Amino acid sequence: MAPLSFKVLVVDDEAHIVELARLYLAREGYEVEGVGDGTQALARFGQVKPDLVILDIMLPGTDGLSICKEIRKQSQVPIIMLTARDEVTDKVVGLEVGADDYLTKPFHPQELVARAKALLRRARLETDQPKLIRAGRLEVDLERHEVRLGAARVQLRPKEFDLLALLARHPGRVFQRSELLDLVWGYDFPGYTRTVDVHVQQVREKLAAAKIVDPSIQTVWGVGYRLELAAS
Repeated sequence: MAPLSFKVLVVDDEAHIVELARLYLAREGYEVEGVGDGTQALARFGQVKPDLVILDIMLPGTDGLSICKEIRKQSQVPIIMLTARDEVTDKVVGLEVGADDYLTKPFHPQELVARAKALLRRARLETDQPKLIRAGRLEVDLERHEVRLGAARVQLRPKEFDLLALLARHPGRVFQRSELLDLVWGYDFPGYTRTVDVHVQQVREKLAAAKIVDPSIQTVWGVGYRLELAAS
């Protein structure tokens, strides 16, 4: 049984989806709030302060992708996106703006519950991690959501930050693309590994712009990536 302190905000203009989510999540002990309009979603998010957001892409008022972007400016709360179509573009864009997982309608409510549990379990484990990660002289500050090396500061988007934080926790370890996709995005579908490559390139460019060359993200051809520290 999940603790009653876990709150879930469901944003969907289809009332039966909201009620279905409420029914199944309540059985697991979650408190569920429902919103049917994108315009109200952000205000309700601030009031409820949920531990998990289930967010439809197609909404009246403000669309789900825009809401996801706004949430990510203030919170790292887990977000599951709902899409009415099995479109790769929708899924990739959802991941790019900071969603942690997605479900295509129609979906089985038990799958929604399983994914909700997995994301909340992962979020709970992350809160037990050290708040400051050091890889050589590079510091990844999880509380401030800041990357710094001396006076240099690097502004990263949410998934870029999560990717670098994971690599910095394990300098020298080689991660396969599929591993990174699973650990950072919560996906294990090989077809989406291009998302990893794009984010690695973006992090590299931002580190280079800040004149940070040590540590660096190295490509291990045919395998994946690792964070490399210069030999001391």
